[in-house]
Amino acid sequence: MKNRGFTLLEVLAAVGIFFMCIFAILELTASSLRAARSLSRPSPDIGMLLPDLMLTNRLEEGSASGDFGDAYPGARWQREIVLASSNGLFLVDFTILEHGKRHPLMSKSSLLLWRPDSVATVGGGRR
Repeated sequence: MKNRGFTLLEVLAAVGIFFMCIFAILELTASSLRAARSLSRPSPDIGMLLPDLMLTNRLEEGSASGDFGDAYPGARWQREIVLASSNGLFLVDFTILEHGKRHPLMSKSSLLLWRPDSVATVGGGRR
């Protein structure tokens, strides 16, 4: 009777397939961990900028900009306020620019606020 077993070529093919599967699983795990890490740190949004506008019942047309300090290093915001209607309805445009690791991210949001105590006319002049 002959000894039965695997040839060297069959063993090498099996080991090669095994390691390809292991490396594919490791890559999938690493990409899942990267995705989970990116979700753990939320991006800044306009909700962080709104309290300043909500403190008073007055708004003035103009623009402002700033950053988020140590909470979001590298992220900046811009705000522009324009009178949308002569009855105290203002359009507030927010732009947030965040410098990510791969590419910069920009988000824009607009908000209509009615501030009846603000005395302004369409075009920016005061009444």
